[in-house]
Amino acid sequence: MSEKPRKAPLDAVSVTPGDPWLPVEVFERLGSTNDELRRDLRPGRVVVADVQEAGRGRLGRRWTTTPGTAIAVSVLVPVPPSGAGWVPLLAGLALHRAVADVAGVPTALKWPNDLLVPGDGDRKLAGLLCEWTPEGVVVGTGVNVDTERADLPLDTATSLRAAGVPDVDRAALLKSYLHHLAVVLREDTGPAGPAVAAYRDACSTVGRDVEVHGPDGTVRRGRATGVDAEGRLTVRTDGGTTSVSAGDVVHVRSR
Repeated sequence: MSEKPRKAPLDAVSVTPGDPWLPVEVFERLGSTNDELRRDLRPGRVVVADVQEAGRGRLGRRWTTTPGTAIAVSVLVPVPPSGAGWVPLLAGLALHRAVADVAGVPTALKWPNDLLVPGDGDRKLAGLLCEWTPEGVVVGTGVNVDTERADLPLDTATSLRAAGVPDVDRAALLKSYLHHLAVVLREDTGPAGPAVAAYRDACSTVGRDVEVHGPDGTVRRGRATGVDAEGRLTVRTDGGTTSVSAGDVVHVRSR
């Protein structure tokens, strides 16, 4: 029986993404990678935690990791030509490409910040949380890599292992994500550019019936028809078409 290939440890030596990123800072344990990054806001800074104990998801949700099973990373990026509203979308596109390259798993992007595995019941593989600062945008990313299905916090979540791809090299996946993030930000030339077009192609929310739960408690029901120039989801309802800049989207049915 052949031995499993040895995976590189997730440390600053194994992850060397190059420009425009500063040397990767890997912490054994942090409360939140976003919070650590905000203590020293330098463009291109990359903060990684093997264990994250108090990470934040959207709408105040908690996101924690256990040792050796996930990627928790935060980076500081400039506002791209398409605008700040596109940062979480473009970061999701970069992660979508990285997962395909390293793990060979097809994924779909759920507006605004979730990465789903269609072959695993549209379960959530990863999420992003962006926070705006005067120095740029803090992009926090969490990916479930090697978590067993029984250890996932919700039935709607998945990991690469649970989706049938065990032993994914976290260092390789992180390096690929940082590479693709640099590429999509470089390709972003505005709302008509290739990066924006690529996101729209990969976004599985467009064309679906959705419920959008707003931060104020309102619920809009309709058909998601597109993503506008500012990165907002356009939804056609009985009362007309509206653009949604924030909210929790529920996919009601497949396209």
